[in-house]
Amino acid sequence: MNQKTCTGCAQVVIPGTVSNQTIKTGYSDQPPGDNSGYSTLRHSAPALRKEIQVVNKPIIIALDFPTATSAEQFLTQLDPGDCRVKIGKELFTAAGPEFIRRVVGLGFDVFLDLKFHDIPNTVAGAVRVAAELGVWMLNVHASGGVAMMTEARIALDSGAGPRPLLIAVTVLTSLAASDLQQLGIPSDPAEQVSRLAALTAQCGLDGVVCSAAETPMLRQQFSGEFALVTPGIRRPEDPSGDQKRVVGPTDAMAMGSTYLVVGRPITQADSPAEALAQFNSAVASVS
Repeated sequence: MNQKTCTGCAQVVIPGTVSNQTIKTGYSDQPPGDNSGYSTLRHSAPALRKEIQVVNKPIIIALDFPTATSAEQFLTQLDPGDCRVKIGKELFTAAGPEFIRRVVGLGFDVFLDLKFHDIPNTVAGAVRVAAELGVWMLNVHASGGVAMMTEARIALDSGAGPRPLLIAVTVLTSLAASDLQQLGIPSDPAEQVSRLAALTAQCGLDGVVCSAAETPMLRQQFSGEFALVTPGIRRPEDPSGDQKRVVGPTDAMAMGSTYLVVGRPITQADSPAEALAQFNSAVASVS
């Protein structure tokens, strides 16, 4: 079981709680007021944090392909030393767990982007099985609640093999304030992201998915150990597609993102390797 160290844990504020209660990232003796509904945060797992600071290979390529064949043809054009890859619902549904094992076997770090959101026991079982596939990172929906996130974290901490990073999705980058209003959430995206990220940290997860627009705010709340994974990355010449909160790679890293998720600007490029090199060059200019 991999242990994690907690250095420089920052103070975070959960918006919308009574008197804006302040908690620490990591594991506390008490959950954040009435937001959690989980009285102990299950201290049976080690109260330690994994260091996440300056990382290599910050570019994660979204493998949004309909078949394993098309994804594998694309991967032949890339060097696993230059990037990581993300496998989401479409490709996972088409290709299944065995495809994950094949990609891991090719040397790629795999971010399994299935956004688990169910009752705590079901999610704990799912992340445990996902870890056995050898993935590097996986995620859950923060809106699943404190109990669900905590049980997922414990399931990974208790595993026998290498422990993947576990992050939470806050607010999808395709959602604007008007979309949240339709869902009955009166907060704007930034406020909701901040609230859910604070709960995520309280549960001991390794980071969150957030748009670059929220990155400076979250980097003020959390130390550099807390990973900020930013989708919706586009160069000025790239169409925004269905992402509503987008930014360029240089700006995203400068604002504090840890990893950048890039899809069509690389997967649909005439030369994916050349496009990836351009993104890596842009990121390197920030460090």
